[in-house]
Amino acid sequence: MVAMTQPPDRSPNFQLLFESISDYAIYMLDPDGRVTSWNRAATQMKGYSADEIRDQPFSRFFTLEDRRAGLPEKLLATALQDGRADAEGWRVRKDGSRFWAQATVHPVRNEDGEFLGFAKVTRDMTQQRESQQALLESERKFRLLVEGVVDYAIYMLDVNGTVTNWNRGAERIKGYQAQEIIGRHFSTFYTPEDRQAGLPARTLATATREKRFEGEGWRMRKDGSRFWASVVIDAICDDDGRHIGFAKITRDISERRAAETALAQSERQFRLLVSSVVDYALFMLDPNGIVTNWNAGAQKIKGYTAEEIVGQHMSRFYTEGDRAAGVPLRALSTATEQGRFESEGWRVRKDGTLFWASVVIDAIRDETGKLIGFAKITRDVTDKRNAQLDLQRAQEQLAQAQKMEALGQLTGGVAHDFNNLLMVVSGQAQLLRRRVGEDPRAQRALDAIEMSARRGEDLTRHLLSFARRQRLQPVSVALAERMAGFKELVSTSLPPTVNLVVDLSPALWPVKVDVSELELALLNLAVNARDAMPDGGVLSMVGENVTFDGGPGEQDLTGDFVAVSVSDTGVGIPPDILPKVFDPFFTTKEVSKGTGLGLSQVYGFGQQSGGRVTVRSELGVGTSFTLYLPRTRVTPKAARPVEKAADAEVTSAVILVVEDNPEVAEVAAGLLEQLGHKVRVVGAAAAALGALQDGDPPDLVFSDVVMAGEMDGIALARRLREQHPGLPVLLATGYSQAAERLGDEFPILRKPYKLNELSRAVNAVLNGPTQPNDGKLVAFDAARRARAARRKRTG
Repeated sequence: MVAMTQPPDRSPNFQLLFESISDYAIYMLDPDGRVTSWNRAATQMKGYSADEIRDQPFSRFFTLEDRRAGLPEKLLATALQDGRADAEGWRVRKDGSRFWAQATVHPVRNEDGEFLGFAKVTRDMTQQRESQQALLESERKFRLLVEGVVDYAIYMLDVNGTVTNWNRGAERIKGYQAQEIIGRHFSTFYTPEDRQAGLPARTLATATREKRFEGEGWRMRKDGSRFWASVVIDAICDDDGRHIGFAKITRDISERRAAETALAQSERQFRLLVSSVVDYALFMLDPNGIVTNWNAGAQKIKGYTAEEIVGQHMSRFYTEGDRAAGVPLRALSTATEQGRFESEGWRVRKDGTLFWASVVIDAIRDETGKLIGFAKITRDVTDKRNAQLDLQRAQEQLAQAQKMEALGQLTGGVAHDFNNLLMVVSGQAQLLRRRVGEDPRAQRALDAIEMSARRGEDLTRHLLSFARRQRLQPVSVALAERMAGFKELVSTSLPPTVNLVVDLSPALWPVKVDVSELELALLNLAVNARDAMPDGGVLSMVGENVTFDGGPGEQDLTGDFVAVSVSDTGVGIPPDILPKVFDPFFTTKEVSKGTGLGLSQVYGFGQQSGGRVTVRSELGVGTSFTLYLPRTRVTPKAARPVEKAADAEVTSAVILVVEDNPEVAEVAAGLLEQLGHKVRVVGAAAAALGALQDGDPPDLVFSDVVMAGEMDGIALARRLREQHPGLPVLLATGYSQAAERLGDEFPILRKPYKLNELSRAVNAVLNGPTQPNDGKLVAFDAARRARAARRKRTG
């Protein structure tokens, strides 16, 4: 082995040159790779002095992994075989630090061609590599951003219009895989008529001349279908200003164009539509949430230009409350842990205004899985949210209406049987009253029975009012004229600690309502308000004229209404209880303080009158119920004193009672007999028709409406009107949906009835009406004379 401690040329000039080079480490190796010479630059670069490194293997400059891989030996072998070996990689200094080296190894031979060793030149390229890596990292992040976008087709064209790359958004929108389209001309996406007209070439010419082309038009997908595209083409130039291609962005806006066409084609309508189109804010964040880039959609939605917002933390888009609660940091944390964060919430524009945003944050990672930032997409969905809230309110109103309707069906269904029970109890009490004589204990007991029956009757009346099955007798009413009566009625139920204020102006429109049910509704509201003010307060009853056009929040009302508001200054109703206040039997009072049917009656009365009732309440402030009553164009009649009936009392008549409930039939017969009438009882409509054929017809048929069998009381009454036109008919019912639709076709007595009510009804029917009635009723005496004449002719 020939040892070399310095270059072969020992001239002073060469030695001076060898030592003066400072950017390159130049040294010699013997054939085994041991250092034989060392210049000053090698000492500066690698940290070893000439004495420390001489005779040491040059492999010590390599990393442990490279030594294990045999890289030093491979370099020497390559240099010896090829005459030269070039390499780049990490090298190790004396202090253990690493630097990126660019090295060349040459074999050295003497004049006779004898192999003497190797000459090695090494250069520190760490700074150049870091700059190059930073550039590559920036390009990679940009590439990840572009590839992550799926709502936009983003791709490059060369100067001739040939596709050179392709992102996922382009694949989704246009249908081509990258391998299918790269290398083809972008005119493939244009319609045949646009290609024939030379549109692709003109767009590139415009982009070349003006550095940008922007337009809209029909484009073609791979499957031949068309979509309306928004297109932007930007000319791309290198650092020397030389044109090297185009960047093209395409967006499918078919839905937007369809909406524009549907609204109108005018410029003004187009601008309005564009202003309402939901665009996307697309921008990047670094791992700490700092905005690193900004697109035009973000500027449009949030109001910031790129210069204003890049470098700022994304938390500035959040409300002050969300920032204080740590919402922005939790969003980034969730995206980091789960790869994605998605939510909706209020966001703040530059001008301070709020909008409801749909936000998606995707974590962006490199090939090794390291988090390098986030892609953030924000969409303004304020209008969509408002529509969803309106739909939710409509669904809640529908559910409430369905619940009320179901409860109404239930309460209406039990009313008939309940009133029959009350009829038996009340009727038997009335029959017993004459039998017990003057016994005070018996009289008190009968008073208690009748009082309970009346309370049960009121209970049923409230149920029927809620169920909208109560037979109303609406008349045209001027509320102002009845103000004194209303005030007196309500005052009787109030303690001295409650101040009553009534303001029903004469300017209020007339309404058509059942006055007794209206008074009952106002009384129920007053009692409810009184109980809400145990320590006293103010109860006000105020009326105003309102007109609804069917818009949102108007209870589905349309037209003119008089709104009567009954308000108190009481404790208020909790929000969780407020939706239940109109439910039958729902009450927060003690058991002895109410039945829970007062507000149910108000609700049913408002519905059945063609209006509504609403409630507003605030805890500690008070509650206000507003009853909307429909306006009538009929002028109210002046109130007249009630005149006594001029009809003569009928002392004795033959009455056929038709009732399928034996207990009720027994009570009805007993009460009629107590009035002095002769009574025959049958249990069905068919039996009643048979009884009329078999013997003399009665003076009156008194029938229940609801009966078992094919024919109910109404059908029986109509059959009797056809077969026996002069025979009076009186119907009775506790409740019947059929009777509800009957109107004034036949007189109806409501169960449970009292003896005096039965007497008046029988006398009225037998004596006939004082006004014409289309032949539905005939006078009792005339009917008797007609029947006597028929018997004489057939006798």
